[in-house]
Amino acid sequence: MNAPTELRAATAATAATPDLAAIKQRQQATWASGDYAVIGTTLQIVGENLAEAADVRAGERVLDVAAGNGNATLAAARRFAAVTSTDYVGALLDKAAGRARAEGLAVQFQVADVEALPFADGQFDAVLSTFGAMFAPDHRRTASELLRVVRPGGRIGLAAWTPEGFIGRLFRTLSGHVPPPAGLTSPVKWGDEPYLVELFGAHARDIQCSRRTFNFRYRSAAHWIDVFRNYYGPTHKAFAALDEAGQARLQADLLALLDSLNIAGAGSLVVPGEYLEAVITRH
Repeated sequence: MNAPTELRAATAATAATPDLAAIKQRQQATWASGDYAVIGTTLQIVGENLAEAADVRAGERVLDVAAGNGNATLAAARRFAAVTSTDYVGALLDKAAGRARAEGLAVQFQVADVEALPFADGQFDAVLSTFGAMFAPDHRRTASELLRVVRPGGRIGLAAWTPEGFIGRLFRTLSGHVPPPAGLTSPVKWGDEPYLVELFGAHARDIQCSRRTFNFRYRSAAHWIDVFRNYYGPTHKAFAALDEAGQARLQADLLALLDSLNIAGAGSLVVPGEYLEAVITRH
């Protein structure tokens, strides 16, 4: 290989390797924008179902990672577990803490990055994450951290949007208008069972996966867009990155997507959102 060819190859490799630290900073700003708690609160049933699937029991040490405003946190605490709730956006944990106080639930809250958890090996009986860990840019490092902090025989419970489902299609729509960083693996890969086996299988005694549906219920497609444009970080940032004409095109594509998936008829909006519920038992 001659020098110019080597230089081109090295440049291409560099271009294809994402700057994960910079991406994480952008992601943190994305999830801190809008007010995810407005969306997150509607997803509480997912946390309840995950706590049941992971068989969370009274007195167990449970960690909720990338907890957002605390759906899995509250579900585990309601089952009298000793819960530590973490996220790298402190404002979201503040919302979760307010919810816990309102219910009289004792929860420890701590700002922490799922890719570098500040906990000892095997400290927890169960680790949970609802639509959180999937968004960390370094998937293998994230999986390694989840495995590290759960004890042998402990469980990792995950809820992740599937590539084929509504949110997977939403992200593809957003990417068509605001492309993601080159080389970044899509977060909805976590909703693909073979991919989870690839990430966790070597260290798992058992992996149980079920496809579930969360129904997004809004007054209309326009109402959904208004809520998600103002409060859901990825949609909020996508609109903010576009000029007026680009925003109009994005809105039209979102309306078309929502209308194509609406099972409620003209009177309101009900869009099924498929997600993968996974419980991984560590060796």
